[in-house]
Amino acid sequence: MKAVILAAGKGSKLTPFSMTRPIPMVRVAGKYLFDNALDMLNKAGINDIFVVVGHRKEKLIQRIGEHLNDGLSVHYYEQKKAGGIGDAILQVRDKVLPSEYFLLIYGDTVTSANIFSKIQQSFHLFKSAVASICLPPSNAMFGNVFLNPQMKITRIIEKPKGDELGNYVLSGVYILPGSFFQLLDKHKKSMENALMELVEKEGLRASMWEDEWLDIVYPWQILTANRMIMNSWEQSSIAKTAVLEANVTIQGTVRIEEDVLIKAGAVLEGPCSIGKGCYIGNNSLIRSYTSLGNRCSVGYGVELKNCVVLDNTRIGRLSFIGDSVLGEDVDIGAGTMTVNRALDWKPISVKNGRRKYETGMVKLGAFVGDDVVIGAGNTIQPGAVVPPGRVFPACYTIKSE
Repeated sequence: MKAVILAAGKGSKLTPFSMTRPIPMVRVAGKYLFDNALDMLNKAGINDIFVVVGHRKEKLIQRIGEHLNDGLSVHYYEQKKAGGIGDAILQVRDKVLPSEYFLLIYGDTVTSANIFSKIQQSFHLFKSAVASICLPPSNAMFGNVFLNPQMKITRIIEKPKGDELGNYVLSGVYILPGSFFQLLDKHKKSMENALMELVEKEGLRASMWEDEWLDIVYPWQILTANRMIMNSWEQSSIAKTAVLEANVTIQGTVRIEEDVLIKAGAVLEGPCSIGKGCYIGNNSLIRSYTSLGNRCSVGYGVELKNCVVLDNTRIGRLSFIGDSVLGEDVDIGAGTMTVNRALDWKPISVKNGRRKYETGMVKLGAFVGDDVVIGAGNTIQPGAVVPPGRVFPACYTIKSE
């Protein structure tokens, strides 16, 4: 079976990180979302993969090229203009025969286990088109699904309003017939209308996903995805080329990649992930649910807590970064502090662009885009969003713009 990964969307609510990359190139728990999907596809026995790229496609195309020698056949096709999900799917219509089924995947979803193996089991059971469904904490944001007792989908509401909410939502994974491309043509590229005709005429079965599932929409959900994947880890791994000096303490499950140097007195509390070529300074504290990308530098006495740090980022000595996401090539000066709660302990809101979003989280730090430089002695307020490329002088207080 062939797989199609949709990775062309802008992810406008995921700024500042979607401003410089497609969503599948966000790294959580030591892996890009894209790599995580490919690993699960490979384990599910699927190695013929087509990726639809669009927004900030260069990084994803480069990553696809890096997978040429790992036993997977991965090719990309460009959606040159934003035209919605249906238009994105049609970019690969010539690669799927009318008589065969294909696996369709949304590139911004994360699961704690292999959802692709699960939907394949359902497909072989029903021998017809299948949509994976799940029961999220809130169903107002997603396509809602109604079922009959035989697990056959009877109705789909793509954008529910008022009291139209169903119990289950579409989880962004489908096995569809090759004839689905004709339905998209018939309904002028409308995914919702094409699915509804499939429901009414050929039938669409439901594959129940009961493990954790997340559609990454907002920047703080990167932290949720990171935690979700790390909670699924069962054992530690430390590369042979990693160097741990005397009196380094490791507690819990950790993953330490090649050429890492951890200086004396450092403490790592798992689960946490340290990427290739990282430097961890003396007496630093790496607390649970921290993920460092490749070639990051963490100075003397730094404390990192529940944060995702992308590649090539430097954090100066005696800094505290908590409940935050830092982009690539960020330079944090010594003594920088992220404030991660309000004085009254009320949930943190995040102003992203012109809109303010309620996160429901009482502990939340900052979201710092790529190539940001923050001088020494800075204080970053809770929920601050820093666009890529900004430069801040020393002894400054950073708030959302």
